[in-house]
Amino acid sequence: MSQDLRNKYQKLVGKRDSLQERLSQTLSQISSLENEIDTLDYVSSVFRQLLDREVVSSVQSVERLLTEALQAVFTDQDLKVESEVGESRGKVSVNLTTVQDHGGGVIVGGDTTEGFGGAVCTVQSAILRIFVTLNRGLRPLLLMDESLPAFDNNYVQNMGKFLSLLCERLDLDILLVTHNQSLVDSADRAYRIDKKKGKAVFTEITHAN
Repeated sequence: MSQDLRNKYQKLVGKRDSLQERLSQTLSQISSLENEIDTLDYVSSVFRQLLDREVVSSVQSVERLLTEALQAVFTDQDLKVESEVGESRGKVSVNLTTVQDHGGGVIVGGDTTEGFGGAVCTVQSAILRIFVTLNRGLRPLLLMDESLPAFDNNYVQNMGKFLSLLCERLDLDILLVTHNQSLVDSADRAYRIDKKKGKAVFTEITHAN
């Protein structure tokens, strides 16, 4: 074999060895990446299961709290909230339904806004705001500016008492602006706001409960 052919041969052998080394490294990287993907998929699955459990647990808490609120406020109606947890597009899907028992096995359920009116919807909205505030670890303060509708005075009194109970039980503060005397009477502390000389003047209402 001539020197020229020997040189070409050695170069080809060197390229072959280099390509084999690169192939080996590439296969090793692929194997490592596959293991990493498997690990990430496993971790993702674990996190998804943990989140699903947290969602289910939270939904059950919301269901109990909303039901307690409805039964405390609307004492003449057998109202409760039921939850249905499913899966939509790979994510947990939650559907809350308001249910009323009319007796004799007749149970009516449906969308709150359409089937039970604004009063029930507003009460549930206020309770959900409180739940989200506490569940998110936010400052336990809820600001409500004429947030409760003008519905039956007995219901308003019940709502005021229930909100006061929640404040005591959950160490929560609610700043409520209202013209409704029943809500004022339910407050631990109440003030009347008057405008004098272009300024807001606060006067404590000493007879508030």
